[in-house]
Formats: sequence, C-alpha cells, structure tokens
Amino acid sequence: MITLESLNWNRIQESLDEKGYAHIPTVLSAEECRKLTAYYTQEDIYRSVINMQRYRFGKGEYKYFKYPLPPAIQKLRETIYSPLAVIANEWMNKLSLDIQFPLEHQQLITRCHEAAQLRPTPLILRYETGGFNTLHQDLYGEVYFPFQIVFALSQHGKDYEGGELVLTEQIPRAQSKAMVMRLNQGDALIFTTNFRPVKGTRGYYRAAMKHGVSEVKSGIRHALGIIFHDAT
Repeated sequence: MITLESLNWNRIQESLDEKGYAHIPTVLSAEECRKLTAYYTQEDIYRSVINMQRYRFGKGEYKYFKYPLPPAIQKLRETIYSPLAVIANEWMNKLSLDIQFPLEHQQLITRCHEAAQLRPTPLILRYETGGFNTLHQDLYGEVYFPFQIVFALSQHGKDYEGGELVLTEQIPRAQSKAMVMRLNQGDALIFTTNFRPVKGTRGYYRAAMKHGVSEVKSGIRHALGIIFHDAT
C-alpha cells in the first residue's frame, strides 16, 4: 500500500483546486486489490447492503462496512484524511465559510457523532453487465467532509468493459461539464463530495459536482469507496 510520504501532495492539491479531482495511479498493488475484493463475500463485516435498482440509484450493489472497520480500510481512512483536511480548510477560507475541519480524523468522527451521524460510510461496490450508478452526492447528514476517494479494484479491459467514472460540474448560469475517467486496477481518485471553489471576477464561488458510473458493458467491476464522515 502506498505511503503518504510517497504522494505528491502539491500536485494533488493543484489538481483538486483546478478540476475538483485528483487521479493517483497505482496506489494499491494487484494483490491488495484482490484482498479488498475478497471482503465482498464476508457478510459479517457489513452494516447494510444496498440494491441500487430498488432505490433507483442505478443497477448494482454496494455494502457499507460496520465498525470496527477492517484494519486496511481504517488505515486508508485515517492516514489520507489529515493532508486533505488542510486543503479542505483552505477551500472553506476561499469561500468565506465559517467551517474548519480538525486535522485528526477521529475528531471529525466525534463531530459526526455529536450530530447523531453514527454509521460508518466506507463501502465496497459491485457492478455486473448492465450495471451503472446515477449521478449523486454522498452527503449523509449536516456534517460532511469536502473530499472522498474511490479505489479501482478491477482492471478495465480485463475484468470488465465500460463502467467509467463520471463527474459533472455545474457552474452557475452555465451548462454542466462532464468528465469521464477510466481507472486502472489500484488507481485512486480523490474528488469533491459537494462543490469546489472557483475564482471569479468577484472572488470565489461554488461549483457543484456530482459523480456516478457509466454502464458496464461486460464483466464485473469492483471498487472501494472511502467517505470520511459518518451517516445518520
């Protein structure tokens, strides 16, 4: 598993500031991806299973882990949070929002629990042929962190076809912009949960963003999502 010290956080921040997302290649090895994918069949480690079609979220299935999280997922959630919290606070300052995020992840969880957001949100997703995920935001309550991460556990072109990650950005009084990304196995994508600050003629304004997954044409696609705040 890649270490924080090996990541170029200046480049990551530049990409987040300019695009609302940052692509990080080869964060996980193929073996780590296989081990994480194997969690999917361990039913006792999840708090809930969501059938996307039932709720009109798309077509596929995802499972929310319960506490205590598997150690590998807990480590990812805690270690990547701190440098992102620094960037998140800069974003809040740019937008003149009276919100500051603690630099330790456990303090964010404490804030969530004080707001009655008690349920963990890291999840593993599975899409089969015809599966997709509609555009959405993972907010879950009053307290939410501005960034989240998805890790590609399957290899495009080998395990599945289609299934690209789709981001849209809505700038006020303009048409939406779509960004389509094809991740390789082990890649990570950090992206904004709700909006990013954009510099305008009168200062910064919010550009809302959503994310989803295009239709899987064949095969099976697995992904791991790390959301830093808890849910109601």
